[in-house]
Amino acid sequence: MTYAEISEAAAKLKKKYDERDPFRLCRAMGIILIFQAMGKDPDAVKGFFLESNRIRTITVNSDLPKVIQRIIVAHEICHAEFHRKSGIHAFHDVGLFDQNGEFEKDANLFAAEYLLEDKEVLDVLNQDTTFFSAAAELLVPAELLDFKFRVMKWKGYKMVEPPITANSNFLRDMEVPENADYYS
Repeated sequence: MTYAEISEAAAKLKKKYDERDPFRLCRAMGIILIFQAMGKDPDAVKGFFLESNRIRTITVNSDLPKVIQRIIVAHEICHAEFHRKSGIHAFHDVGLFDQNGEFEKDANLFAAEYLLEDKEVLDVLNQDTTFFSAAAELLVPAELLDFKFRVMKWKGYKMVEPPITANSNFLRDMEVPENADYYS
């Protein structure tokens, strides 16, 4: 997907369902959300999309902090809506089938665009804060903010280069600290 397609898709879903919360968006879209304890180990599954007999479900690791679950759900909504015809019909775990990372990149860009409003990001950045402090204030991992920067640059915003370049599989590899108060 192009930046234009991702940005347009996020805007259309927000407008159609008048919903910014990905949990409520799933309900509105008829996607069943399942919360399942899957552990906090770095290699634990964070979430996945499954479609069987036209029933769409997103399963989220309930051991993760709610703000991370929110990102996972937004990420999986992209797979549910835009990658359904990719040939991966039965199961999609973050990065499992997508060797080149394009679907993961799309889903991360979509999650960033859906969850973070341009004005909200600019307001935080205009407080003369660092990139990492801005991510913390926005309650997202720095990697997701990097994906938002990419979309904002495409839109024509003059953004500084972030101090990181996030991988498409950052959610899969993300370690959630034992003390996850940072994200709560």
